[in-house]
Amino acid sequence: MTRIAIVDVTAGSSFALLPPCADPAFDHRTCDYWENADRGSRAARPGWLERRAEPPPPARRTTGNPFLDELADDPFAVAAGPAANPFARGDAEPVPDNPFVPRPPARRTVETDAPPKLALLARGLAIFGSYAKVLLVDDIAVGYSQFGPLSAYPRALRLRELYPQLPDAPLPAVITCIATTADARGQGHALRLVQAVCEDLAGRGFAAVEAYPEPRLPENATSAAVPAFWIQAGFEVAVDDDRYPVVRREL
Repeated sequence: MTRIAIVDVTAGSSFALLPPCADPAFDHRTCDYWENADRGSRAARPGWLERRAEPPPPARRTTGNPFLDELADDPFAVAAGPAANPFARGDAEPVPDNPFVPRPPARRTVETDAPPKLALLARGLAIFGSYAKVLLVDDIAVGYSQFGPLSAYPRALRLRELYPQLPDAPLPAVITCIATTADARGQGHALRLVQAVCEDLAGRGFAAVEAYPEPRLPENATSAAVPAFWIQAGFEVAVDDDRYPVVRREL
């Protein structure tokens, strides 16, 4: 029996599952087209798959005063700055190192040297949750979807500005990418993945979700699909435009 699983991309191990694009000139793993409205690209960039180098330690500042410079190297020296005033703190802000105040849960994040695309996908983990899902068939990745709040994708915000008739309250979530491998097409995997994303977004409190098809591009040159696909997935055409249509689904 075929086993289908859908995995959230939240770490290096799940990021490694992202399937290749049907056209090798493009790569989901290096795409920042939606995140960067001015210079974003879908192109395959192998360098983006490498871990980023750790930043060098900050250069030591010198004052010219040998006594102050020596103090800067003193591990027992207290850093300069205003003294903490416990009476000036807000009521909701716990006093540091108070053993009776429960510590907040650790924020979910990825390694500081994570590949650039993984860092983009993980930037909302602590508050929103995952920004991408991968669909597996018998443990083989065949589908990928990227989504999230509208504020996470400046190009979607810019596209939406073209159409003042679109509702602006409450703001929708967006699905920017939906794609399957060439061998897996025609089996309903993309529709299954969109359904899972919509259910997830509804559970996170969104009232609607939008997508922005690209009908003029070849099938393998876009992961935004075409309006007919989104209609099949339960969306309606909110803006009927030959170049930049908008589809929307109430959740």
